[in-house]
Amino acid sequence: MTYTKDDPRSALSAKAPPRTGEAIAAPEFHDFSITAPATVTEAGSRQWIVRGQNFVLIHTRPEPGDTIFSAELASEQVLLLIDHTSSVHGSGSGEEHTVTGPALVVVPPGASEIVSTGTGTIVQLIQSDETEWAQRAANADRYAEPHPRVAPLEPWPEPVGGCRWRTYLMEDVPEDPQRFGRLFRTRAFMVGFFKPGDGPRDPRRLSPHTHDDFEQCSLVVAGTYIHHIQTPWGPDATAWRPEDHARVGSPSVAIIPPPTVHTSQAIGSGVNHLIDIFAGPRHDFSAQPGWVLNADEYPAPGN
Repeated sequence: MTYTKDDPRSALSAKAPPRTGEAIAAPEFHDFSITAPATVTEAGSRQWIVRGQNFVLIHTRPEPGDTIFSAELASEQVLLLIDHTSSVHGSGSGEEHTVTGPALVVVPPGASEIVSTGTGTIVQLIQSDETEWAQRAANADRYAEPHPRVAPLEPWPEPVGGCRWRTYLMEDVPEDPQRFGRLFRTRAFMVGFFKPGDGPRDPRRLSPHTHDDFEQCSLVVAGTYIHHIQTPWGPDATAWRPEDHARVGSPSVAIIPPPTVHTSQAIGSGVNHLIDIFAGPRHDFSAQPGWVLNADEYPAPGN
């Protein structure tokens, strides 16, 4: 990996990913603000569903009072309430919860219902082995065969006290330059809430890097970005592809496959805000003391 010297991730630098004969998947860019088709509920909420190897992402622009989700899952799901206008009433497992964002909410396995009580964006993360939801993804055909470079999801240990509704409010977490944003993990996911930025990112201070065996999902929730992605060359020149410098608006999702070299550059003149999603949790970030804010509730393997 390559980072600027003052980037908090610089201590995580590792050797270049191993070269194998397996094909490298192409990156995907789903710009919901332009071209990606939406499903419209009876109440008028607009939903987009895309997937990666190990996750399904549902992005909803809700109408107040609309039931945006009512189903039974075998595993936890994660709700991301993006801003102060994002709010939900959730029920399931004999519990009732009302939450206003920005927040991350963990919903336990079993039957649950999510009703939007506001107008702000709601994002759901579901494991891709929830087959019904994986099949609903607009890009489901891209994963008809598993991508060989992506490690299968192996859920981390059960949470302390068992699975239950858990809410993490961003306002409860002060900024700390020694951490890399606000990181949370569950058994299957790691989510990095970054502080919204004003104006473009300095093009002399980007952070191109690689991942050996996991995808990165970069969710743009405000502003405009360019995702710079370079696919390493192998011995088969017919498989080479040009660099991607994909400009996306908000909301949008980029799925960045291993072992591509990548970095994201905010270019909007106003507020730019990006959230990183990984399935499953990252071992390197988890090993950094104090980085994962709910590590005491979701232990790492071996702890």
